[in-house]
Amino acid sequence: MLRSIWGKIEDELNIWRVGALPGLIIIFLVILARLTGSLQFLEWMTLDAFLRWRPAESRDDRITIIGINEADINSIGTYPIPDRNIAKLIEKIQSYKPKAIGLDIVRNIQVPPGNNELIQVFQKYKNIFGAEVILGEDKAPPPPALPPERVGFIDVIIDGDGNSRRALLGNPSNEGYKFSLPLHLVKTYLASKNITLENGTRDRHAMRFGKTELTRFLPNTGGYVGTDAGGVKILVNFRSGKKIFPTLSLNELEKGNFNPQLIRDRIVLIGITAPSQPDFINTSAVSDYRHHLGIYGVDFHAHVISHLLSTVENNRPQIVTLPDIWEYLWIVAWGILGIALGRLTQSAFKNLLVVGITIVCFVSISYLCLMIGWWIPVAPVVLILGINAVGLSAFAFYEYDRSLKSQIAIRQEAIDFTFTSIHNGPLQTLAALMRETQNYNFQAKELHSKLQHLNQEIRDVGENLKIETLNRGETLYLGNSSKIDLKRPINDLFYEVYSNSVERNLPHFQTLKAKVRDFDPIEEKYLNIKKKRELCQFLEEAICNVGKHAEGVTRLYATGKYEDGWYTITVKDNGVGLSSNKENKGTKNSKFLAKELGGRFNRKSTHPKGTSCELTWNLNRDRYRISINILPILKRLIFTKK
Repeated sequence: MLRSIWGKIEDELNIWRVGALPGLIIIFLVILARLTGSLQFLEWMTLDAFLRWRPAESRDDRITIIGINEADINSIGTYPIPDRNIAKLIEKIQSYKPKAIGLDIVRNIQVPPGNNELIQVFQKYKNIFGAEVILGEDKAPPPPALPPERVGFIDVIIDGDGNSRRALLGNPSNEGYKFSLPLHLVKTYLASKNITLENGTRDRHAMRFGKTELTRFLPNTGGYVGTDAGGVKILVNFRSGKKIFPTLSLNELEKGNFNPQLIRDRIVLIGITAPSQPDFINTSAVSDYRHHLGIYGVDFHAHVISHLLSTVENNRPQIVTLPDIWEYLWIVAWGILGIALGRLTQSAFKNLLVVGITIVCFVSISYLCLMIGWWIPVAPVVLILGINAVGLSAFAFYEYDRSLKSQIAIRQEAIDFTFTSIHNGPLQTLAALMRETQNYNFQAKELHSKLQHLNQEIRDVGENLKIETLNRGETLYLGNSSKIDLKRPINDLFYEVYSNSVERNLPHFQTLKAKVRDFDPIEEKYLNIKKKRELCQFLEEAICNVGKHAEGVTRLYATGKYEDGWYTITVKDNGVGLSSNKENKGTKNSKFLAKELGGRFNRKSTHPKGTSCELTWNLNRDRYRISINILPILKRLIFTKK
């Protein structure tokens, strides 16, 4: 029992050792591709899609955008917007008492008229923050009238695919450490609620508002690989939905066509929303596009502000990731699951279906994880499972398992063939000898002669089996060591099998007086060499059983008749026949042959005495089965030649 169990375990381990190898190679290659950054684009796209698919969130009423659009520019009649108009706009906004105003427009040079008026406004109100650009070649200094602590940079970090997913909050410079415009505005807004900006506790380089520490972007965060993490950056958890920030135009503000509560105690961002003066940021993570080219820069900064305020005040989740080691263990675990699915299904179609369902479940789990802030590797796992879905691991398992079963089938066929050869030859002789010894007293010389004959028959079987193996089974050696060529027509083979069988030295053949034989031909297209062999062995055994068991037999009929697509082989005698209904090995073989042919086998007693054996099958069905069985052989031959 234990040996059997251990044998099964050993077989299963052998299958896994061979079948799992392609899957493990795929896991290794995908991990290698991820380590080199080749999967970054896929992982970024997945992150964007998940963020975009989230349910719409409520409007963030802590932020109002003043967008200077095409109509505003046309009404003013010039661009850039003169300083006087900017000054009047700020004065108008200040009358509604906002918490902070962010001017997302670079004003490093004078735009007359009204420069002095704008300077006075900057000096008069302490909650106004200007903009500068500190990175790259196109740097832009801040408005000269604003002190450094009221200037924030508006640089946007762009990923390799041209989209923006990260926000730079702080960055060292030659003039000291600088903050972004969104961070200045959030800092001012939260300071009114006694929440101050400090260094992180878990990560000293991170930023913290009260008890909320902002998760700092690192070089290998999530799907990023070896990315510049200088300064303090965060992954932006964009707000989902459409029209999520209240927006007013310059004309609406001047005419007073709005609710004053849209400005009171809020952060107000002033920016350009005119396509003729492009200030677009590419991102696929949001669905609130106002223009097909992307979102406006002022919208992007509003998303960053909303992210920070919602994280601190509403416990809205930040986008966090697993440590690198756990991400790769996650990928490997799902890859091994894919291999296991290939082992369980062992079929390309079934594996495709099961892996497809698994991918849907996995993507759903990953999406739900992002809903609560966890960005887990999706693209590598889907890639591994997807490659497995086309049947790589499943095909390897299937082919190995099929090869193993094929070897077992070949061995079993060899065993059955050997047994049949022994059964139709030496065992028939042995059975006759045993019957004779029960009735006669053999002389030692006579017994020795018969045993010598039996010994030679056994040796002939061994030699014949070797020869048939070399000849690829195109010949059949009968029990009396006669050889017949299986390439000949089947009815000729039946006649030869009949003649050789009745001439054997079996006890009850000596009383035969009438021998009837008649075999209709069968077209070659209905048979192959294997079927010819099996049918000849069936006929040989049926005739030998008459000589062995049919005591007193005088008539033997062996016929093969074709009628309406059915062929019937009948062996009938008038002897005493078998006295037992016990199913022996020969009967089992005959029933198995009938099942293979899609027919039936019947052995019955006849009146007044005798036994009839019949094997009947449908030739058309057999032809179809043979053609199907030949297909794998043809495929092997074709691919071997290639």
